[in-house]
Amino acid sequence: MRTVAEHLAACLEIAQAAAPLDVMLPDAVGCVLAEDVVAGLDLPVVDLAGLDGYAVSAVDVAGASAGEPVVLEVIDAVRAGDMRPTRLVPGSAILIDSGAPLPLGADAVVPWTSTDRGENRVVVREPVLKGGNVRTRAEDVSAGMTVMPQGTRVSARQVALLAGIGRNRVRVHPAPRVVIVSIGNELVEPGQARDAGDVFDANGHALATAVTDAGGQAFRVAAVSDELRALAETIEDQLVRADVLITTGGLSVGQGDTVKDVLAPLGSVRFDAVAMHPGRQLGVGTVEGTPIFCLPGDPVSAQIAFETFVRPVLRQVAGWQNLHRTSLPAAITSGWHSPAGKREFVPVRLSGSPARGYSAEPTAEPGATRLLGLAEANAIAVVPEDVRTVVAGDTLHCLLLDA
Repeated sequence: MRTVAEHLAACLEIAQAAAPLDVMLPDAVGCVLAEDVVAGLDLPVVDLAGLDGYAVSAVDVAGASAGEPVVLEVIDAVRAGDMRPTRLVPGSAILIDSGAPLPLGADAVVPWTSTDRGENRVVVREPVLKGGNVRTRAEDVSAGMTVMPQGTRVSARQVALLAGIGRNRVRVHPAPRVVIVSIGNELVEPGQARDAGDVFDANGHALATAVTDAGGQAFRVAAVSDELRALAETIEDQLVRADVLITTGGLSVGQGDTVKDVLAPLGSVRFDAVAMHPGRQLGVGTVEGTPIFCLPGDPVSAQIAFETFVRPVLRQVAGWQNLHRTSLPAAITSGWHSPAGKREFVPVRLSGSPARGYSAEPTAEPGATRLLGLAEANAIAVVPEDVRTVVAGDTLHCLLLDA
């Protein structure tokens, strides 16, 4: 029997980070950078007005007040993007838009609200300090600066910066394409009529969602029967588009459980009993070079196995540096007996704060596999293999599911 640590190591070993691709910005969203992004220019590239108003020399309006305003001649107007050379002369002002280049000789911008908004002559009622309302050159980004290190996930905020420094392409680790195959004659699609003995395919939908949450591209296959040829053909067909293949179901020793028989001639897949609860029999290996992970058919066991073994693999393939869920220590609200020699995963509801500490309440009876309990949980409490009895008040590490 393999330990959880041994099985996780085997899973991570067969699936390394995907080769980087050079992609357009829209295709980079959700991916992890495979390069350090270095700015090739300053941002802003010149001194800019920080708001709409008048470009001035601060010394010309130093004594301005509501009772004794300063009157300046307006000699020009500069709009955003206007790069023609303009120069301020002493005792004058230049009408300027927010984001427009600051004229030579100007060192501040008087806002509209401090003036009478004059077009030929402007009355300034408040002083402004040198540098006031000015975005100075390179105050945001300097040319040569590393603005995003390798390993950064690209989202809208990063796209704004990349586009702002003129990048329209970037090297990323592509999101893995993950095919999910649910196996079982008894499975029917949610929403369809169900006969006695039929079971709705919870795993296909749940695992596809989990793959997307982990940063992969999910491709869900309609439930496949236990028949050997149908299952073999489905797996072979899906290899064309899969970077990773996940099967769920068909792992017990009962009649119709054909996963082992199908995969044996197709690739190198090892099936082991893993010392964990829930879950027991799991498979990992490759089929024609594609990593494959075989998960149980029980929905709770399948989700726990995905979180423990497959999610870290998908993040590794996608280039993430942090592969595992964040965990917090929490005091357990009630006790139970844990299986000997197995690592137990118990859905819990975590509450508390960093200042007060955290508590964790099981959302279902420990040892039972309840979909409702898993749905109500926001964390998974982990009981080490050498712990037989959990007592109320004991501290366990809890994996945060919603972080």
